[in-house]
Amino acid sequence: MLALIHYAEARRPARRDGSGAFVPLEQQNTGLWDVPRIDRAETLLHVANQGGPSGRYQIEAAIQSAHVARRLSGQASWPAIVALYGHLQTIVASPVVALNHAAALAETEGAPVAHDRIVALAGDPRMATYQPYWATRGQLAARAGRKDDAYEALTLAIGLSSDDAVRQYLHQQLHGLRDD
Repeated sequence: MLALIHYAEARRPARRDGSGAFVPLEQQNTGLWDVPRIDRAETLLHVANQGGPSGRYQIEAAIQSAHVARRLSGQASWPAIVALYGHLQTIVASPVVALNHAAALAETEGAPVAHDRIVALAGDPRMATYQPYWATRGQLAARAGRKDDAYEALTLAIGLSSDDAVRQYLHQQLHGLRDD
């Protein structure tokens, strides 16, 4: 758990730009990430990996490790991220894990496949008011060329957002649909 916290905190400086606008993970400037904190997280994860079977937080930290590997290679390790989410799903039967797994699949199998998986989660009542569900669904629908679904999902995500910077980011995505 401590490694997971360090990974999250290490990326904090890059989550907003100079004007305070939201910057999604894949667009963050890795040069702004706190490398000593990432190194602490990596060390903690390495120690945890030697302690026996993997647990939920250990796998979640491993997912974050695969994301921060981008600072070294210039690209996220999507196959590893997909595999780790798949493993996490065997431990934690959660629609949030399924959502994140589908979002990662978009990078390896394409947005249409990922979008279909996310739409299948709509029947879970926990997703009805879960803002990241609607934001992810909208983004993937847009990438899959499903403009009507993207517009509806992004509109719902905006309404569910409590963060002004995230809401502004989603508004920009919504306006991008109108320009297409």
